[in-house]
Amino acid sequence: MLKPLHSQVGFWWLVTSGLVLLASPKLSAQGQARPAATAPDSLHSELKEVVVSASRVEESFLQSPVTVEKLSARAIRLSPAPSFFDAIEHLKGVQVLSTSLGFKVINARGFTNTTNVRFAQLVDGVDNQAPHIGGPIGNMLGPSDLDIQRVEVVPGTAAALYGLNAINGLANFQTKNPFNTEGLSVRQQTGINHLNDSNVRSLGLGSSSENLYSETSLRYAHVLVAEKLAFKVNGTYLRAYDWVAGDQTDLFPNGNATTGLFDAENPALDPVNRYGTESSNRSTLTLGGRQYVVARTGYDERDLVNYTVKSLKADAALHYRFKPDVELAYTYRVAGFDNVYQRSNRFRLQGYRLQQHALTLTTPVVQARAYLTQENTGKSYNLRSMGENLDRSFQPDAAWNSQYTSAWNAAVAAGQTVAQAHASARTVADAGRLQPGTPPFNQRLSELQDINNWDQGAALRVQADLLHVEAQVNLAEAWRRHGGQLPTNLDALAGADHRTYEVVPDGNYFINPEKGQDPLADNLTYAKTGGFLQAGGRFLAEKLRLTATLRVDKNDYFDVKLNPRFTAVFSPTQQQNFRLSYQSGYRFPSLFEGFSNVNSGQVKRIGGLRVMSDGVFENSYLRTSIDAFNTAVTAAINANTSSQTTAQKRAAAVLANQSTLVKNPYTYIKPEYIRSLEAGYKAVFLPQGRLLVDVDFYYNAYRDFIAQVEAYVPQTSTGVALNTGTDLNTIATALNTTTAPAGGVRGQARYRLWTNSQSRVTNYGGSVGVRYEVGRGFLLGANTTYTRLRRTENGDGLEDGFNTPRWVYNLSVANDNVAGNFGFGLNYRHQSRYFSQTFLVVGTVPAYESLDAQLSYHIPAAQVRLKLGASNVLNDYYVSYLGGPSVGGLYYLTVAYGL
Repeated sequence: MLKPLHSQVGFWWLVTSGLVLLASPKLSAQGQARPAATAPDSLHSELKEVVVSASRVEESFLQSPVTVEKLSARAIRLSPAPSFFDAIEHLKGVQVLSTSLGFKVINARGFTNTTNVRFAQLVDGVDNQAPHIGGPIGNMLGPSDLDIQRVEVVPGTAAALYGLNAINGLANFQTKNPFNTEGLSVRQQTGINHLNDSNVRSLGLGSSSENLYSETSLRYAHVLVAEKLAFKVNGTYLRAYDWVAGDQTDLFPNGNATTGLFDAENPALDPVNRYGTESSNRSTLTLGGRQYVVARTGYDERDLVNYTVKSLKADAALHYRFKPDVELAYTYRVAGFDNVYQRSNRFRLQGYRLQQHALTLTTPVVQARAYLTQENTGKSYNLRSMGENLDRSFQPDAAWNSQYTSAWNAAVAAGQTVAQAHASARTVADAGRLQPGTPPFNQRLSELQDINNWDQGAALRVQADLLHVEAQVNLAEAWRRHGGQLPTNLDALAGADHRTYEVVPDGNYFINPEKGQDPLADNLTYAKTGGFLQAGGRFLAEKLRLTATLRVDKNDYFDVKLNPRFTAVFSPTQQQNFRLSYQSGYRFPSLFEGFSNVNSGQVKRIGGLRVMSDGVFENSYLRTSIDAFNTAVTAAINANTSSQTTAQKRAAAVLANQSTLVKNPYTYIKPEYIRSLEAGYKAVFLPQGRLLVDVDFYYNAYRDFIAQVEAYVPQTSTGVALNTGTDLNTIATALNTTTAPAGGVRGQARYRLWTNSQSRVTNYGGSVGVRYEVGRGFLLGANTTYTRLRRTENGDGLEDGFNTPRWVYNLSVANDNVAGNFGFGLNYRHQSRYFSQTFLVVGTVPAYESLDAQLSYHIPAAQVRLKLGASNVLNDYYVSYLGGPSVGGLYYLTVAYGL
């Protein structure tokens, strides 16, 4: 437990409760309770709903000043997706990465990855991120399908109003209020996946029961005291067999190109989803007078992971109404889960726990909330570290290399070809290696899960807290309620927030860099405080709405930053709305980007703050240039047919190619900055607004884009770092030492550093969406999204991470009651291929298309709804990003009572 945060929560609990007392007396003359909400039954009634995410106040969906995509209760009901969270992928302008069956990542407008810290995900305004990750783990801490009311997605930067590093946008999940939705609801979804999945067949599963999918949800809400006190409880248990990542594409195909060894003959083979074969697991061996790069054998992901997905989550909320429009709610959420997660490496999250306490006050004048999120990674582990340390626990690199060399020489002497000798040498060196599925293998895998040092084990052991408090005041409403004279066409809003992260240093993933000689002495804290002021008005007979916002943020280790936003909405008629906005946003480094301290496979990943990486930037050389240098040196040695010794050949090659080395030009991390311009048009046509058209265009310019660079500091054989003042030949010789000498260390200390791109990049795009209520309940939908990256400079040497398809299309047709209480829904999605660049793998993600379908039947008298459906009904396996799992069809039957 993190005691300091708990004391802060108690303080803010009292502050928030005090706001209730301040607000309530002023509202004593308010009217009766709001009527219970009813689900919209047509597009026309959906359009009458308000949205709150665009401006932090209720406003017309048609007249929001920035693009807002909405998933209503009706849209969720019609969707063939297995859950409301899956249905988000079909919204205009939204991209979803599937890292696991239980873990999907939402993004908009480019620059995404499997840990998307640029897109905020809120539940009733409460951030549900895992603190140390800096982003949410899918919907693990979010609402169930029984409790979701609607979803609002704001594609594009929302930092001026929300901070929260929401520079790519945010999604806000709004849940059902127990005052409005009482009673018992139960939902059982049973299905099957992995049909005709070659990855699963290769695992030798003998029973289809291991491919069953089951999710059970329950919701109960009750009003204890009429219009005064109500509560709700929710619980969901999911169990399934996860999608399998089994990509065997070689990431180092030219590792031995100078010797003519490719594909399966390449002794440095590095398949995407095999771990323990990466750069830090390779050595350069001199065999027969030539140099070969040789990698350890490693283990496939399927050898290291129990692919069973399990999650158990629950929440309880108590709501008290002082007056009909003054409500205080306490919510507790808790989740425990097992699934696969991806960052730069793949992880098995096992026994992972999240819990959250939230207190929210809502009045017409004041909205305030305080929440505490606690994270414990349980017995999770790093798959890459697991693979390489399984190999090294069988035999250290030096001993394995020695056996490999002796066996290779013996094989060549026996008349084998070079390629055959490499295969024979690996067989000899791997003799006695731990075999997947055997008791010794399982025992060692279990032991490594508990070793919290990735140079020796694989454990992920993090405990972290996030405390957030915020309040906003509707200044115009407060002024009017206190008798002030203010024109009705003017509005003003002000808000402030504070956030503190606190991490228990574990000595491997995080340390406290400011506690002198003992980095484990005290918890690491990282805090931010901010606020905003927004003013606006309606002019020209309320046809023109103008709004200006200014946000101020102060983050630890950084100066004050200002984010302005200006918006305009022109509505010549109530049905026609043109919008224009300009805003900027800063993204401060997340905990991991600022403070990470990970020994990961002999590559140390460290945060970009000076307090973490002092001296490394100044004395390091780019790995990209070192790789090019070593490749050139190897090629020169192998091409040298003179009578020189190998040492002499190497010395000459190092001298001839040392100018290839490039000093690290990057420096300590700064906040990322975006400027965004957006224009849009939203209109309804035909009687009762049966046709909705929504168009948006945007242009974003990024500066100081946060990314990673890999750089090595040259060092002596005793581990003494060489600074950049050392003569270049000494540095080059050290950087060419890829194998540690007996009793010594490798010739370089390897680092992966968080820093800022020196290139200025822009991206632009747009989307068009159409929804048409044909008649008799038929709803047609179509949208397309175009996204384009434009670099003003190239060769930056960093991970761009744009990772976004240029084109995405969605088509849908649905009817909730086509005949005799039967309904159906069809969704088709096409995504074009795109270039993906991460530290796990670089390459092109193939285009894919997917068809989802559902048939439903409603029994009103029994309050039962049946849905037979499938996502990816044609079972065409695809990957949404490189290194991720192959996603096939999921076929399910849902039985719901009480909806």
